Amino acid sequence: MSPLGEQHGDSLDDEDLAQRVAQALRLDPEIGRHQLKLSVQNRVVILTGHVATARDSGMASQRAWSVPGVFDVCNRIGVAGHAGPVVWDWPGIG
Repeated sequence: MSPLGEQHGDSLDDEDLAQRVAQALRLDPEIGRHQLKLSVQNRVVILTGHVATARDSGMASQRAWSVPGVFDVCNRIGVAGHAGPVVWDWPGIG
């Protein structure tokens, strides 16, 4: 495996991609303070956990999308005071 985590052609393996997304989330001072979980399957990032505001949930999605190699982001993050996860529809993505 190369330093960029390339394994087969141009694709990153899911484990390496998960580490990169986790690092991007931790480095964001607004998002890093929340206890979020993530998994990656076939380059699709699945975010779970809880945050205080819908803005924080959206920022987590945006940070995950910013990582090269991410094919899609499924945001299942719960927001305090809401019955279920906030669903984000990012224009021009996906």
